[in-house]
Amino acid sequence: MSSRLRELIRNVRQAKTAAEERNVIAKESAALRNAFKDQDVTYRHRNVSKLMYIHMLGYPTHFGQMETLKLIAASGFPEKRIGYLGLMILLDERQEVLMLVTNSLKNDLNTRNQYIVGLALCALGNICSNEMARDLAPEVEKLLASTNSYVRKKAALCATRVLRKVPEAIETFADKAAGLLTDRHHGVLLSGTTLMLEICEIEPKTIEQYRRQVPMLCKILRSLLMSGFAPEHDVGGITDPFLQVKVLRLLRVLGKGHADASDQMSDILAQVATNTEGARNAGNAILYECVQTIMGVESVGGLRTLAINILGRFLANRDNNIRYVALNTLAKVVGVDTQAVQRHRTTVVECVKDADVSIRRRALELVYALVNEGNIKTLTKELLDYLKVSDLEFKPDLTSKICMLVQRFAPDKQWHLDSLLQVMQQAGAYVKEEVCRALIVLISNAPELHGYTARSMYRALKDSADQAELTLSLVTSTCWFLGEYGELLLGKADALLQDGEQALPVSSQELVTLLESVLSKVTIGPVGREYALTALMKLSTRLPDHSEHIQGIVEQYTGSSILEVQARSCEYSHMFKLGGMRAALLEHIPPLDESTYSRNLGNPQVIDGAAAAQVVANGDIADAPASAGNLADLLSLDDSAGASASASSAVTALQDLLSGDLSSDVAAAGGKQAIADLLGGMGQMPASNPTNLADLLGGSATSTSETTGGVFADLLSQPPPSSIPQFEPITAFEKDGIRVVFKLSKPAGQESVTDIEASYSNSSSEAITDFSLQAAVPKFMQLRLEPASSSTLAANSSDAVTQKLHVRNNMHGQKPLVMRLRIGFTSGGANKVEQAEVKNFPSAL
Repeated sequence: MSSRLRELIRNVRQAKTAAEERNVIAKESAALRNAFKDQDVTYRHRNVSKLMYIHMLGYPTHFGQMETLKLIAASGFPEKRIGYLGLMILLDERQEVLMLVTNSLKNDLNTRNQYIVGLALCALGNICSNEMARDLAPEVEKLLASTNSYVRKKAALCATRVLRKVPEAIETFADKAAGLLTDRHHGVLLSGTTLMLEICEIEPKTIEQYRRQVPMLCKILRSLLMSGFAPEHDVGGITDPFLQVKVLRLLRVLGKGHADASDQMSDILAQVATNTEGARNAGNAILYECVQTIMGVESVGGLRTLAINILGRFLANRDNNIRYVALNTLAKVVGVDTQAVQRHRTTVVECVKDADVSIRRRALELVYALVNEGNIKTLTKELLDYLKVSDLEFKPDLTSKICMLVQRFAPDKQWHLDSLLQVMQQAGAYVKEEVCRALIVLISNAPELHGYTARSMYRALKDSADQAELTLSLVTSTCWFLGEYGELLLGKADALLQDGEQALPVSSQELVTLLESVLSKVTIGPVGREYALTALMKLSTRLPDHSEHIQGIVEQYTGSSILEVQARSCEYSHMFKLGGMRAALLEHIPPLDESTYSRNLGNPQVIDGAAAAQVVANGDIADAPASAGNLADLLSLDDSAGASASASSAVTALQDLLSGDLSSDVAAAGGKQAIADLLGGMGQMPASNPTNLADLLGGSATSTSETTGGVFADLLSQPPPSSIPQFEPITAFEKDGIRVVFKLSKPAGQESVTDIEASYSNSSSEAITDFSLQAAVPKFMQLRLEPASSSTLAANSSDAVTQKLHVRNNMHGQKPLVMRLRIGFTSGGANKVEQAEVKNFPSAL
């Protein structure tokens, strides 16, 4: 006689080591093998129970799988119960032995004992394979019409598994599933709505058919709201919250994109939102699902506002899980009704200061979505106050978000400067280099702020140096501004103070001493030291009384162990010997045009698409090598405007570049060499090219050859008119509701160049954030991306975001155009990355 299951469990628990446990299991497994070999019918159910326990401990039990089939074939309910339980635990749909149980399942599905039918349906719904589902689908369909509610409930749940395995059987189950909504048994209603949801997911065409059931679903939901206390269905004072949630979810599917169905359910949705008590989790679950349904269907503005107010109440809840859910949902709906979400702005900002890091991150993303020109100052002040006390691991994200907000929504340049200066003082280590560069471009184009910037930066650097809290971003930015505009700190600069600004008396000695002290700081690193040396060198011409002192400081670093610092020091030391030329070399840098800087930042130079480190994404590029300078860049001409540039302006620009007079004849060799230098080493000029640069630029020369114009004429003259070929748009990517369409065109006269306008659509009900597209092309092609118009795709939007790509195929006519895409985005709080290869470009490209 074998031992009981209880004794086996006790022996396993008493084992003090893993070896002892393995010994106990080995002995018991041997005893079970002998019992199975002896066909022990009396204790077969006990042996299978012990086999299941051994399986759950992780030990092999394949030797006893046939015993479960023997128990299923028995006539008694206790044996069948253990047999079906063993079938679901010990076997799965991949086991070939499972086919042997199909006949037993069919017999049990047709028996009169409802509990045996329930066991068979439960087992079939858990482990059925494609073949079993196809063979037993008629029995399951027949049981959906059973007079027993217990069997109907089990059959509906089993049907969901059957339809996943055999989708072609949906037509036979669709009407039967809708018929379950007339049942009064809550279990049947719950399983019926679950089955309808599954059918709608597998076959979206059935949604239109099921829209006729919207009034019935509203009736069910209303009866649940208005019914009195029912002990068998009550959960936390709520009548059957599980059924309410399922009905709301089904209504959301049926009402999406259909105005009439949405109108039919709007009244009941308003009742659910107002009459459901949110004091307990059951009520909160219903309210959350109600909010999801309201935002997912074509509801009116008032109903959406009600839904967002519910989420606002969730934000005030003490339960972190509920607050996280509210923040997550608000981030999805902020693109649908921004004004309603704005009302809860204060609560959202408080969530940024929460102790839970997941809530902080969600709240920060939501704040970023809520900021606009009207509230930028208020929200930035709140974020800056929190930046002072935030955790170290949270500072990088918070700093990045604040910098992006300031750059995007700053109401004026002075506030822009003040805000970024506060960020640099509080978290300068996390300020990216691109932010500092953009600030330099901004201020260099605002002459009225040069003095204010110099004073503000001086104060910040002095305070940080006194407190030994220097950061690279603050040092580099301040040294650049002091080197360019440091002289504005001296003399009568106080007469140009901004409103509310305090006077700052600074002597030239104090300015030089501050930069000298910064140079001696170890924490600023090589880059900071390079900026400080350059600032001192700039000031040496503007503060002549301190020129010798500055020269001595610079020469101290000619023996630096850091190569770049040493090189700069040696070069700067040599410049002191140049006399008057030094002042010309160290003149103020002319302000860089902001639009040009933005365009160059968003349109990186043409790159080799095969290089791994040179993939472009939304206008950003990773360390692309500088391409050979072309004439249009040297002359600061836009590609589109370069063709119409006048010859006289080109001559003037070339005169500046060559420091010579182009009106006089130039020696042929010298002219050729100068042009080759300008064009970055394009090789020898053809012998037939004219020697007069005026002729090259289309001047009034008296004698020209057939090739007059050469390379400059190609660059500066109008291209001949030609017909531009038209191409049909192509779909480059479509998945998870995101669709990328390429509109193709070719610039006139450039057959190897293809201009692509990518438009992004989002057909899902959730907004897509942090959207970025990266592209790579083969080695024989060159790719350039412009920045996307937005990184957010609103829900149910079509072609709302666009981005331009430019591809040059150096083997045009020999190899077709191909491209590989990498698309990253955030949907439903999860970061996703998709890849696709575009091979359906027209052959003419």
